Amino acid sequence: MANIDITPETAGWRYAGLKTAKFAGSYEFGTTEDEALVLPLSGSCTVRSAGEEFLLAGRKDVFAGPSDFAYIPRGSTVRLAAVDGECRVAIPTARAELDLPFRYGAREAVPVEQRGAGSAARTLRNFCAPEAFQTDRLLAVEVITPGGNWSSWPPHKHDEDVEGGERAKEEIYYYEGGPGYQRVYSSAAGEIDVLREVEAGDVVLIPYGYHGPSMAMPGYDLYYLNVLAGRDRGPDRSMAFSDDPRHAWIRQTWSA
Repeated sequence: MANIDITPETAGWRYAGLKTAKFAGSYEFGTTEDEALVLPLSGSCTVRSAGEEFLLAGRKDVFAGPSDFAYIPRGSTVRLAAVDGECRVAIPTARAELDLPFRYGAREAVPVEQRGAGSAARTLRNFCAPEAFQTDRLLAVEVITPGGNWSSWPPHKHDEDVEGGERAKEEIYYYEGGPGYQRVYSSAAGEIDVLREVEAGDVVLIPYGYHGPSMAMPGYDLYYLNVLAGRDRGPDRSMAFSDDPRHAWIRQTWSA
């Protein structure tokens, strides 16, 4: 599985990025203009920056439960060291304007949410949602979709700023497990038409448009990491979205 290195420049937008790295010894990177998170996908590691070090107790794989993680401020030099073998990490990033401290996020504190019902049931780990963890712009959540189920359903978008509602975001989907399928289609913000088979290591970039469903093939659980960033910052960060009005009624059936 090749390492990923997505920056705002390579994505053709302004804010969101994602790196992945696999290492048995150590791995170093710098954040320059970006804030970042270090999230173990498998294995554990230490993360050291500015003379401080945290141990990130990871997991066997992304389906085993939440992981410890760390927040890295912009302008940092970071050294990761694998613990007891090999480690794989995801490093979500966002172009930042505020300098926040290097700090640790405990897996025990990660909010876990069950969303949907029936064949639209899935599990969210909201480790870097607005209410769970402070950043400048960066937002990130993990989603587990059981085999045969659909998530990102009903389809939704966050590509325009609406007062008191939807907030525009650039979004990255990074997948493990699978295979599955990802759908993205046009909104008033622009034309886009994606129906792609996805599996471990694949990425879909969503600059605008309705996205959903994410479909897990029967027998194959699907994981994705969502990385989001937009103009809103600090306490104003929001993951507010708008459903495709053709399918919004489906949410009402979950509590029926």
